[in-house]
Amino acid sequence: IKQKKRHMGDTKHFCPVSLKENFVLYPGLQEHAAKYKEKIYYFSTSEYRDEFLKNPEEYVAHNEPLQAPPLRVFLLGVHGAGKTTCAREITDKLGIFHIQFEEYLQELILPKTKRKVGPFFDEDHEDDNKILEELEDFSQTITITETEKTKQEVELTDEERAIKANLMDNKELPPEVLDKIVPDWWKKEPFRSTGFILDGFPRTLDEASYLSERGLCPDVAIYIQVEEGDILNRLFPPRLKKWKEKQLKKKEYKKKLKELKAKIRV
Repeated sequence: IKQKKRHMGDTKHFCPVSLKENFVLYPGLQEHAAKYKEKIYYFSTSEYRDEFLKNPEEYVAHNEPLQAPPLRVFLLGVHGAGKTTCAREITDKLGIFHIQFEEYLQELILPKTKRKVGPFFDEDHEDDNKILEELEDFSQTITITETEKTKQEVELTDEERAIKANLMDNKELPPEVLDKIVPDWWKKEPFRSTGFILDGFPRTLDEASYLSERGLCPDVAIYIQVEEGDILNRLFPPRLKKWKEKQLKKKEYKKKLKELKAKIRV
């Protein structure tokens, strides 16, 4: 066994081409092995083995050891499991990026939508619009309201429409849209050299298959399992607080509306 280890290549049982091209430690297979300078290298695919044999010196260590990729972590779990809270603590300790998938999608379309979209956000926005419309009917000073601005149609691209559908109705993003978002975390700076913890993706088997097919592998995937009662205790108080704040806001608007009506009668 010791002799076999001494004769393994610089990347041991990981594919050197995956490391060089994608900066990913991807396990190689014995059936895709090749020998170079008395060392055995394993490759994830036969195509990568052939690519290595064309120019081996491009993929082996020279004056110093090959650099290993940074830590990439997937943090999975149901809504309310505490993924984001845990992710923030981990990123602070490890010095890597925290990518909250849904928040990342929101930021991509925010320049067009001007506000966050989704059932949780739209409920509040619709209530505000109704009250603003009532205030507008009785106010002589309001010329252009936020309600009118939001009614104007915003021209979204196909990609932005797919992202909005995902946030609004939880529709899966097609691969061509994911291709413009996800691979950058492995291949582009500053994520490529720093590493990240990805919170909330993948969520479905299709999304996991997408990552596997493109060789976008994490170093570790953590699933947070929480009892339903604990999730309820965690989510209900802030939701109740928000509901109370909304009721108070409605009460204030109604008071203002009453005052405006009284001025008009005078």
